[in-house]
Amino acid sequence: MLANYPLSKTEQAFFKDSEIETITTRIPYLTVDNFPKLGLLTACRFLEWVSTNPEGVISLPTGKTPEYFIKWTQFLLDNWDKKKGLEIREKYGLKDCKKPVLKDLQFVQIDEFYPISSQQKNSFYHYVNKFYIEGFGLDPKKALLINSDEIPLAEGKSYREVFPDSKVDLSLRVRAYTTPLEKLQQESIYLIDQWCGDYEARIREKGGIGFFVGGIGPDGHIAFNTRGSDIFSTTRLTETNFETQAVAAGDLGGIEISANRLVITIGLDTIVHNPEAVAIIIAAGEAKAPIVKESLERSMTNVYPATVLQKLKNGRFYITKGAASKLTDSTDQYYFTGKWTDTKTERAVLDLCKKIQKYGHRITLEDLKNDKYTSQIPDLNENTVKEVIERISGKIDKGMEEEKNEVFLHTGPHHDDISLGILPQITKQLHENTNQAHFAVLTSGFTAVTNSFVIDTLKSTKKFLDEGRIQMVKFDDFYESGYKLKMDKDVYHYLTNVASENAEERLRGLCHRVVRAIVFTFGIKTTMQLREQINEIITVLKNSYDGEKNPKNIQTLKGMIREFEEELVWAHFGVQVKNVHHLRLGFYTGDIFTEQPDKKRDVEPILNMLREIKPTKLSLTLDPEGSGPDTHYKVLQATAEAVRQWSLEEDLSGFKIIGYRNVWFKFDAAESNVIVPVSLGDMSVMEDSFSNCYLSQVNASFPSYAHNGKFSTLARRTWVNQLSDVQLLLGKNYFYQHHTAKVRSSHGLIFFREMGVEEFLVEARELEKSTEGML
Repeated sequence: MLANYPLSKTEQAFFKDSEIETITTRIPYLTVDNFPKLGLLTACRFLEWVSTNPEGVISLPTGKTPEYFIKWTQFLLDNWDKKKGLEIREKYGLKDCKKPVLKDLQFVQIDEFYPISSQQKNSFYHYVNKFYIEGFGLDPKKALLINSDEIPLAEGKSYREVFPDSKVDLSLRVRAYTTPLEKLQQESIYLIDQWCGDYEARIREKGGIGFFVGGIGPDGHIAFNTRGSDIFSTTRLTETNFETQAVAAGDLGGIEISANRLVITIGLDTIVHNPEAVAIIIAAGEAKAPIVKESLERSMTNVYPATVLQKLKNGRFYITKGAASKLTDSTDQYYFTGKWTDTKTERAVLDLCKKIQKYGHRITLEDLKNDKYTSQIPDLNENTVKEVIERISGKIDKGMEEEKNEVFLHTGPHHDDISLGILPQITKQLHENTNQAHFAVLTSGFTAVTNSFVIDTLKSTKKFLDEGRIQMVKFDDFYESGYKLKMDKDVYHYLTNVASENAEERLRGLCHRVVRAIVFTFGIKTTMQLREQINEIITVLKNSYDGEKNPKNIQTLKGMIREFEEELVWAHFGVQVKNVHHLRLGFYTGDIFTEQPDKKRDVEPILNMLREIKPTKLSLTLDPEGSGPDTHYKVLQATAEAVRQWSLEEDLSGFKIIGYRNVWFKFDAAESNVIVPVSLGDMSVMEDSFSNCYLSQVNASFPSYAHNGKFSTLARRTWVNQLSDVQLLLGKNYFYQHHTAKVRSSHGLIFFREMGVEEFLVEARELEKSTEGML
């Protein structure tokens, strides 16, 4: 219960809406269904607080996490006394609030990379000014901001002079300098430390932060207070850890940059200095569930920085149900309320096997009765585990069924999503000649291609041109129409030289496609113009700061490189270029917040593809909470609407949706209904195709926080771990003594859900409702 905590009216309304009955964590939390609604909750609470604290001190987050907080705040202010605004206010405890005035609020910037120019659009200084100072109409004179350009350094020099490679060596705090430059750097570090102390003092002069909202990192960091930060820490210049660097890679243009950049951050004690402060941590998606559990259920510790919120009576976590899924409260509610299902039985038994480390056939009735969850299984008896074993085994049988005379349309938000999610299942489908397969990537994916990769590729292209080894440019019709022909030849040339291990010829194959892409994108008419354009692109990229949004035509070029990579992967299995579709949906712009899908611009291309291909089975990423990149759930919305519209034209009673997940968001064996065995050969195919084809991703400039390397390796580990979970239930002998070679050879498993149209649309509709009327 929340009786011991002073819930506001807004919090009471959302608490009632959540249908949670008991909260036992050390910090109270509120749950919502999905990421957009998380923004609504945070915005309502913020405006409620501002209505009674119009001159209060606020500190709000940067990055992608606050997208819907910002959008809902602006929407509510714009519609305060209009019908939709009144409906929301009535429902969520804002009925009696006078319209908040934000202009007199005092803003405190939470953190910033160092060094970074305040003019860069990927600096948090720029973000704060754009979305909060300007976006919320705050007074910049009342704001405390972190501007790297204005922090004083030794001899009045700029950070570019003092730290020419943007690297700050904090060992100079405690060791002697050895060069004149190090002397300058040491003196500058002490001056930065002094500036941080002054920043802290100015916050405390204001009485501390009154309203704080922050995200939580995969290691548990809030602001840039990473795992191990002192509970009593204050504003400081500090290093980060790998998990934090991986998350920041998207902001800074790659982990190569973020790994070498320090940060200035307010401290944990800064956040809780004001005992009356409202301090809120927001988190979405099952990927955050483990760290949310540790942060809410453990006593205060520097290992989990967010536990510091235990000091505040108004400390809160606002989280989606996915992020809350591993909490003891959530597990209890799952098992102790609502209708009991087969899924609950399967999950309880699978979890019991892990908890007591026993194989399924060794689980006794006594074991089941002694566990607080399996003891709830209706009609518990000696055959309960056997029945679960049969059901899980049945899912594996389903995963091995032959699929014939099917038309598959496999879709992914980004290039490599399909491969990382269900490649072994697809290879089986492609080996059956009666099947047809199409692949569609719904966004351009250009943000995943670094400037340095393009520069290196263009330099190689120039070299091949100089040597006369891009022969197609010599054909009379090349610049008129020839550049659009023989795309399959580029792919075949490239893969032939993968097979022959001829790295130079393989690179030449890539450069052929890059030439076609430049001619298409820039309207090139002559070889001289082509050379000039290549030089111009290199110049633009060299003069761009890391992480800067590229001009649209360079975005297109980067996207076409990714599209070539996708074609290469499926050509491994004989899929022609014409069966690989590149939709480049318009909502994907490279901005910090991608737009909401538009029903005409983004839904129609998907609908037209469905009409043309007429698939019998459609695969898609099922990530409704946005635990992976935000593109995932936005593509899900657009695809769901396209399927809904198509269902009005066609009889889709036999149509199947395959919902898969990959490295960002995972099914467990109980919630999936199809399990596909994965052999070592399957894993090798996935690893090899990823390494040989996704050239721009091999160096993992934008890695997962869970692995410092290729996504293919992380996917393989996921498959192996999923086998371990199921193996504990079924027993190892089930696998190595199985009557089929496919199961005997399995060393990993893939989980996915196969659904009918109605089931899929009901699930997707819940996400759409959360943003209805706002955008």
